[in-house]
Amino acid sequence: MTLDEVMNQLEQLGTEQTKKTYTRHGAKEPFFGVKVGDLKKLVKHVKKDQELALALFDTNNHDAMYLAGLSVNPKLMKKETLQDWVKKANWYMLAEYTVAGVVAESSYALELAKEWINSEEEMVATCGWSTYANYLSITPDEDLNIQEIQFLLNRVKETIHQEQNRVRYTMNGFVISVGTYVTSLHEEAINIAEHIGKVHVDVGQTACKVPLATEYIHKIKQRDKIGVKKKTCIC
Repeated sequence: MTLDEVMNQLEQLGTEQTKKTYTRHGAKEPFFGVKVGDLKKLVKHVKKDQELALALFDTNNHDAMYLAGLSVNPKLMKKETLQDWVKKANWYMLAEYTVAGVVAESSYALELAKEWINSEEEMVATCGWSTYANYLSITPDEDLNIQEIQFLLNRVKETIHQEQNRVRYTMNGFVISVGTYVTSLHEEAINIAEHIGKVHVDVGQTACKVPLATEYIHKIKQRDKIGVKKKTCIC
């Protein structure tokens, strides 16, 4: 498919109801309002064409950008392209899911995650925390820098409630990811989760809730899934 053909297909798949839902969550124009499930049906038409996927992201249309994230080969992504992507991620769905997932599976996961979490720009920082959390979910424990993760856990403990809105959300998610995927830090993550308690995030006019880290990790433990890694974090 060509870029024009994909964009025409996205326009046909968009609905006013989905667009209203995305708008309540913070989506920025332009976009058609295509459900993620419908976007995934188009992946097979884009996935083998890296240039097409990159062109979709460059449209600055949310639906096309999300489809790009589902379709690119992370291992072929250049650092400069990923840096451009995070600048263009203008709301949390793109920053915390699309860009974070691709970066986490790229060759620059840790480098960019650590750079971005220190950014003063909310969407960049939240992408950084989400990238690191995703990286933990797919990387064997023996390849992780445990001391660095402990340092970040303590940073969350000390600063989470003073951070920017969406950064609080992904910091909380980082603690959950550590407690879920890093076996040696499971108990430490629970202790941090108990210390930070409920994390307040303004989710606008939506029914979204911030997961309580202690409860979330406990549910994973009940399912005997602590330390079980994922094959991919792109979704």
